[in-house]
Amino acid sequence: MAAKTAVAARKQPRELTEEEILKAPEKDYMNDAQLAFFRKRLEDIRDQILRNADDTGEHLRENEITTDPSDRATLEEEYTLELRTRDRERKLLKKVEKSLRMIEDGSYGYCEEPGEPIGVPRLIARPMTTLSIEAQERREAGGLRRHREEGGHGSWRALIDVGHPDLDGPQALPTQPLTVGANLVA
Repeated sequence: MAAKTAVAARKQPRELTEEEILKAPEKDYMNDAQLAFFRKRLEDIRDQILRNADDTGEHLRENEITTDPSDRATLEEEYTLELRTRDRERKLLKKVEKSLRMIEDGSYGYCEEPGEPIGVPRLIARPMTTLSIEAQERREAGGLRRHREEGGHGSWRALIDVGHPDLDGPQALPTQPLTVGANLVA
């Protein structure tokens, strides 16, 4: 009986704090205790996303009846924003589930591209990340390069600051305030 308890104690690593994980030596990278820490954090994120989805479902099922058009428009805008947020969370949930699978298969904490360690500080900040900072920067730089090769020019801010033949610098911006909905009322 005592042997089973000792084995069970070895299988359940002590729960670490963020400080302990950050101070851990490199040789301890993604050991059982660190994996348990990130598994718990990812499971907490997953549970929160699922609770939010349930709350949204309840909120949308509540039939608030309003006859005032502006109140109705406000409600519809709130519903749209809430659904947009849940859609982002649905995508995040897929990343969380993928990270949990990576913990199980032993690849969690290592970059998908070169296989190098992602790093504990980055994983603490975003536990579902699959790329190291360097790999993410390379990917973003490659995306920007492809965008420019396909005819894109970068940000609008850069276009205005540097000047572009289609915009002709800052003076190409509208100087008159825009009137929204001016033609809607007869």
